[in-house]
Amino acid sequence: MQKKYKENYLKPYATKSINSKGRIYKEPENSIRSPYQRDRDRIIHSSSFRRLKHKTQVFVNTEGDHYRTRLTHSMEVSQIARTLSRSLGLNEDLSETLSLSHDLGHTPFGHAGEEVLNQCMGKYGGFDHNIQTLRIVTSIENKYYKFCGLNLTIETLDGLIKHNGPVKNLVQYKTILKKDLFSNKIVFNAFPSLEAQVAAISDDIAYNNHDLEDGLRAGLFTIKKISSITYVSKLINKHVKNIKNFRREIIINQIVRDLINLMVLDVINTTNKNLKRSNPQLINDIYKQDRLIVDFSDKMKMIDKQIKDFLKRNMYNHKKVVVNTNRGKRIINDLFKYLSKNSRKHISKDLFKNEQKERVIADFIAGMTDRYAINLYKKVK
Repeated sequence: MQKKYKENYLKPYATKSINSKGRIYKEPENSIRSPYQRDRDRIIHSSSFRRLKHKTQVFVNTEGDHYRTRLTHSMEVSQIARTLSRSLGLNEDLSETLSLSHDLGHTPFGHAGEEVLNQCMGKYGGFDHNIQTLRIVTSIENKYYKFCGLNLTIETLDGLIKHNGPVKNLVQYKTILKKDLFSNKIVFNAFPSLEAQVAAISDDIAYNNHDLEDGLRAGLFTIKKISSITYVSKLINKHVKNIKNFRREIIINQIVRDLINLMVLDVINTTNKNLKRSNPQLINDIYKQDRLIVDFSDKMKMIDKQIKDFLKRNMYNHKKVVVNTNRGKRIINDLFKYLSKNSRKHISKDLFKNEQKERVIADFIAGMTDRYAINLYKKVK
């Protein structure tokens, strides 16, 4: 029997628990928590989520306690997503779940680690952190008697699969996942729910702004340098006059705070315009759209691109960051080579029963924290 949860406040086109397609493996419903609240709680209590605490966002975890990690980033994405979902009348629990889980599949050393692991796995289907997230929640996390994985709802799986929009490379998904778990319940080439779109754009807002903050804190660039971002200069100049009266950290915080607020309000206004234009009546109307509904305005897209370009030039390609990036790449590459010859010394033999050896090694490396990878590398090099 389908339980009714307090979701009357949701818009007709929002994702509602009563309309859920359920889970891969049937389970009795909970009398207190909705299906998406249970998904969120399963993510939070997973070991993969805990390990995000020691995984690189931009700066390697050992560089300082004040920089973002994958865990703090995921929490900040979740906060922005909850604000957007609440304002738009969407399912806050589902957006929160997707935000907290979207980076579970990341390797140590951020995108640099993913790049190298993908190269190492080139002959075996490659590596993609979004697909790895699916592997984690459908098989690697193992906490239950009756099934492997976390047995999340189809709606959560759909949102994770389509974090970057409709799936274009279904062959890679099937190659890496090794099984069709979804029983035709997910339309891969359709757009995801609005809650998933909220999680994706919240990710964009969070990492752009917080990378700016971390870059300023690390001294990779100055407040004056950020003023070169055309559309952001007016906002920054509003705070520059306070430099003599307040600590630099407070000025930085106010700039980032205002920029996040500017982006959030833009998304709300743009999304409401898109909803009025497309006039969806039910959630199925969302899936049938030919473009994103939760989006930035054209002007904000320009600002977003300018920030990304600025960060690429002044942060991601900064020599201090590049040195650690290259070190991380070398560690991942050497560990893969080492484990290819010595896997049984470090990985349970049971994991190799139904899996390709190289995929098990990739799972093992992807699950490492920065600290664990560095320590293992020192032991075996």
